[in-house]
Amino acid sequence: MSKIIKQMELDAMKKTFDGVRDLIMMKVVGLNAIADNQVRLGLRKKGIRLQMVKNSLAQRIFSDLGMKIDAGWEGSTTLAWGGTSIAALSKEIETLAKKHDKFIKVKSAVADGQAVPFELALKMPTREEAIGRVISLALAPAGRLVGQILGPGGSLASQIKTVSEKKEETPAPENAATTA
Repeated sequence: MSKIIKQMELDAMKKTFDGVRDLIMMKVVGLNAIADNQVRLGLRKKGIRLQMVKNSLAQRIFSDLGMKIDAGWEGSTTLAWGGTSIAALSKEIETLAKKHDKFIKVKSAVADGQAVPFELALKMPTREEAIGRVISLALAPAGRLVGQILGPGGSLASQIKTVSEKKEETPAPENAATTA
């Protein structure tokens, strides 16, 4: 490959993977053209893209983009990226790998630019789940504080109500002067 063509290919890959921080590395071998097309179309509908890459060029691109990915560059490599989060992407690829288990083998995952085992990527929360956790953690101290402020006031109010109800229930003593 001439230097000019290699540089053009590097520039195109840089443009393609610029901003990609979550991806799945897999080996796709032996999948026929029709099945490959169906897989790609199905994933594209979900916002996931696939691209087969040359390992040496991809390693150079990702190191230039600040991602340190050392493992998973043996044999042919197909990268999957897109979707809403690494968890959603991992679940889609796992479903796909189970359906085509003879042809698709998952190598590794990259979450936020860091290589992680694929099993860990499956357990990571989706974007919505992570936002929900952060919000609940942020609101928890305020909820506890409100409970501590309202708790004593509520118990005092219930005690006052109980005392006032007891006064209404006790009959007024009859006047002793009327009996004499």
